[in-house]
Amino acid sequence: MVKRTMPPIEIRRLGPGDERLLDTVAPEVFDEAVDPARLKACLGSPGHLLFVALDDGQVVAQAAGMIHRHVDKPSELYVDEVGVSPAWQRRGIANLLMDAVFAAGREAGCEEAWLGTEPDNLPARALYDRRKEPAGPAETFVMYLYELGEGGST
Repeated sequence: MVKRTMPPIEIRRLGPGDERLLDTVAPEVFDEAVDPARLKACLGSPGHLLFVALDDGQVVAQAAGMIHRHVDKPSELYVDEVGVSPAWQRRGIANLLMDAVFAAGREAGCEEAWLGTEPDNLPARALYDRRKEPAGPAETFVMYLYELGEGGST
């Protein structure tokens, strides 16, 4: 019996010109379908970070973040989302993506990283609780959401 070895998962930071890599995305990596205009804007915006995990050319996971620069305190990294297609979950891919995003934040001079998730998102909370970097237990905070589209609140 010949044992087939699978190619390793490749973690890659995307930038301008990498849009075609998102032509083949496994199910449930993103919340919605990738919009080409939004993708181009994201990849072309300084401070936006988008990392993907590739398995034989297919995007099977992603992590997005943003560098927040302040005038009165050190820059910080905001991790916006991490998504792994169900067929690739529980293989350590989310940890690899978090390592890459955190490394990019450090490289950009960030002293802290922060993120949030819903209280009932147990897989995400388990991932974040397992990380060696937390400065302490999860904090609670109040989030406000404002509609900015036409007719939205001001």
